[in-house]
Amino acid sequence: MKGRMISPGKVEGEAIVSSEPIGFYGGIDAKTGIVIEKGHELEGKCVKDKILVFPYGKGSTVGSYVIYGLKMNGVAPKAIINKETETIVATGVILAGIPCVDKIDIENIKTGDKLRVDADNGIVEKL
Repeated sequence: MKGRMISPGKVEGEAIVSSEPIGFYGGIDAKTGIVIEKGHELEGKCVKDKILVFPYGKGSTVGSYVIYGLKMNGVAPKAIINKETETIVATGVILAGIPCVDKIDIENIKTGDKLRVDADNGIVEKL
């Protein structure tokens, strides 16, 4: 799948997928990497060392710092893949150095899929 590089890097890992947008501020615990948003389809799941796939971010601009906090606390996702990366997520992944690609048809990715992300070239491959 060919998309657009938001933040560079190359990683492989297991996908954790949400069909719902994610709000990092109040949605993910920056100390544990666990989704804490009540009623979210990923509530109770941990994003640590996963490739986090979701359509787009939502909520406060503080979300950028939550993404950075996830990285500083060692509980960040290995990469982020979006249908459309908006400025909150883009700022966060760039600050944190987390590879990120958007313009990807995320409906083709399921939780548990092994993925290779080559964000430098905007490429996501299922392994």
